[in-house]
Amino acid sequence: MRPEHDHETRRYFLQQSGLGLGAVALASLLSEDAGAQDTVGLPGLPHFAAKAKRVIYLFQSGAPSQMDLFDYKPRLADMRGADLPDSVRRGQRLTGMTATQERFPIAPSMYRFRQHGRSGAWISELMPHLSTVADDLCFIKSMHTEAINHDPAITFFQSGAQLAGRPSMGAWLAYGLGSENRDLPAFVVMISQGSGNPADQPLYDRLWGSGFLPSQYQGVKFRSTGDPVLFLSNPDGVDAGTRRRILDDLARLNQMRLEETGDPEIRTRIAQYELAHRMQTSVPDLTDISREPRHVLEMYGPEVTRPGSYAFNCLLARRLTERGVRFVQLFHRGWDQHVNLPTQITGQARDTDQASAALIKDLKARGLLDDTLVLWGGEFGRTVYCQGTLTHDNYGRDHHPRCFTFWLAGGGIKPGMSFGQTDDFSYNIDADPVHVHDLHATMLHCLGIDHRRLTYRYQGRNHRLTDVHGNVVQEILR
Repeated sequence: MRPEHDHETRRYFLQQSGLGLGAVALASLLSEDAGAQDTVGLPGLPHFAAKAKRVIYLFQSGAPSQMDLFDYKPRLADMRGADLPDSVRRGQRLTGMTATQERFPIAPSMYRFRQHGRSGAWISELMPHLSTVADDLCFIKSMHTEAINHDPAITFFQSGAQLAGRPSMGAWLAYGLGSENRDLPAFVVMISQGSGNPADQPLYDRLWGSGFLPSQYQGVKFRSTGDPVLFLSNPDGVDAGTRRRILDDLARLNQMRLEETGDPEIRTRIAQYELAHRMQTSVPDLTDISREPRHVLEMYGPEVTRPGSYAFNCLLARRLTERGVRFVQLFHRGWDQHVNLPTQITGQARDTDQASAALIKDLKARGLLDDTLVLWGGEFGRTVYCQGTLTHDNYGRDHHPRCFTFWLAGGGIKPGMSFGQTDDFSYNIDADPVHVHDLHATMLHCLGIDHRRLTYRYQGRNHRLTDVHGNVVQEILR
């Protein structure tokens, strides 16, 4: 046996065994699978009736300040400039950016808060549009994580592990549930740059990677300039018929190699070539928003017509959702506000507020919100104490993993509620903590998946998104 067959596959055994009919039947099945495998999930999933069919994850990269947006702390107004009590800080770990500060002066939010909707949700004046959909949202005030620096914290939120190499959330869903549209990927990623901190943390392609899952499940990044997907257009001098013939010849060569080695990555390659060919038609239609009604475009705001903006990506997320894409993730950079927070967060809120609210309204108007789970949040929160010098009109905030706010909507989540409670300093959790693993378990539950049973065997053990942790937050489920 050749070295690559040390772990002999059924496919290789049938091909080499002399069972001619078996080999012919197998080749036929493989050919059919090449065009369909990207749409079919695992047998037996969902494990139970799902409330959500798909997810839109609005990831706010850089970590929004919870106490300037959603976690209202009125008592801080009387403590401005006072040192954060040691009894609150409890000797907790600090980043290298503030660990050497001589003082930790309290910086109350500059922004006014009001209660909105029948739920009475406290929302900052920075989010006037989101305030109009308060009764559609569920605020989790007690999110927490172990990671205190951006890259491990973002990696943790995407993959359930702080170290790179694990499959991302979207890859797990693509693997488990497949796609509802054979002409589009199951998992799509878009990135926008905010007007807050232009030097915000970089984002790496591994954040939407497939890790040790087959690479067909990795996210497909849509670009804001040129072809939305690389190599979507035919090269100069190559027409559609020629490209089809090239793909057919390439498929036959790949098929021969697949039958010889049984390498699953060759199967992925065949499927991805075919998907790319189908996307030549589906993606241009998807990204052409010219036929959207004027009132819809106005609802998303003036930036909606600029490809690559947060507003454009939110509208595209709705259009992808309509077409059956399983997991759509938007990364919006610019929330890392260590200094000049009042100036920077104002721009970030302006970038995201109207379009986020419009997405909720748009999904709801089209009957899609009930079975689409929307998540909004960053990798951790910000400190109540000021990083650097506190002045009467300026302050900054450092990283704070101990507590921060997420909001969710649709897809089996109770609307119009807040869950969890932080102390008067938005520094520690007083009630109902929700860990990153708990959020992942709850998301999977909404999709009809028992997070303990969606596993993949790799290097001798069964892995899952929630590792060996995670509890479904039953209190926020409809």
